[in-house]
Amino acid sequence: MGGSPEEAHGLQQGLNLEGPIQFPRPVVDAFSGAVAGGVARVAIAPLDVIKIRFQVQLEPLGRGQVSRDGVKAVVHSASKYTGVLQAARSIYLEEGIRGLWRGTVPGLILVMPYTAIQFTVMLRFKTLVAGSTKGVDHLELSPVLSYVGGAVAGSAATLGSYPFDLLRTTLAAQGNPPKYPTMRAAAVDIFRRRGIRGLYAGLTPTLFEIIPYAGIQFGAYDSLKRAMMAYNAQKYGEDGPAHSVGAANLTTPQHFMIGLGAGLIAKTATHPLDVIKKRFQVRGLERHPSYGKRVDETAYRGIVSTARHIIQTEGVRGVYKGIWPSVIKAAPNAAIIFAVYEKVSHWLEPFVNHTEGERLQESRPH
Repeated sequence: MGGSPEEAHGLQQGLNLEGPIQFPRPVVDAFSGAVAGGVARVAIAPLDVIKIRFQVQLEPLGRGQVSRDGVKAVVHSASKYTGVLQAARSIYLEEGIRGLWRGTVPGLILVMPYTAIQFTVMLRFKTLVAGSTKGVDHLELSPVLSYVGGAVAGSAATLGSYPFDLLRTTLAAQGNPPKYPTMRAAAVDIFRRRGIRGLYAGLTPTLFEIIPYAGIQFGAYDSLKRAMMAYNAQKYGEDGPAHSVGAANLTTPQHFMIGLGAGLIAKTATHPLDVIKKRFQVRGLERHPSYGKRVDETAYRGIVSTARHIIQTEGVRGVYKGIWPSVIKAAPNAAIIFAVYEKVSHWLEPFVNHTEGERLQESRPH
């Protein structure tokens, strides 16, 4: 997307600056990504808390049941949370409105660097492949590269922000009364008990989850964007407002809907890996008994064995615990992130220094 020269000139006058304001493309991408991630995080925080409570709940979903293990009866206690609305009401009544936004500060500290790194790496990848910093040239790339670039960007962002993800999960999962009053307290205790590896607990399943998730999300977004652009061109014709090449011919609601679809597809495909990751992250966390059984620190050893253990003890539904709040959270989260990112980057486009792209084009063989 590209902003108009008039917008750039107006901002320069408002800031009493002379001459053109220009920033490197990565700076604009990082800022736009950070703003998009922050806005989305605050908006969907309650859904994230509900999703995590379901994912770290060991009891089978339901009101309690008795099954037969050979000749011996096995009694399964009732799960605390049985549905999205029931969970939201329970958290609100027991912990107040703040309970639904528990872990938001570490969440913001996680998400803003994450989305900043993710969009920067993704656009850097496209710039190197296309030999241009301009979005219009990126649209000429194969859609397959969006899946590859998304996977690379997601991996880089995860490695750069993972400890904050673990702390966010820990604070959101502990319930009331909380064991850790602050993020710092949680970080110090985890580091004291388990060392630096404790702050990266669950990193392997996270990467196994994020590589396909980020790849599918960015790939689906670019594919849906191209389809929407083609629809606009067909609807408005050659002389219509959608004729210009690039993302500028898409409206903010269209970007929102495209992001919604991309988030829905990606999260549905990778949710079981997210459940496994959360179990690794909360191993050993002491919670009030009313929140369910404690996840023992030695309970899970590897991704495959963890998946097998969950299915054996909780059924196939166990690896899909929290799927509804997860999808309800992930789809609008992706929609808000992509829509806000496109809007902010469009506004800042007049201030992008495209010198690097010109150098890349000149260095390529003709």
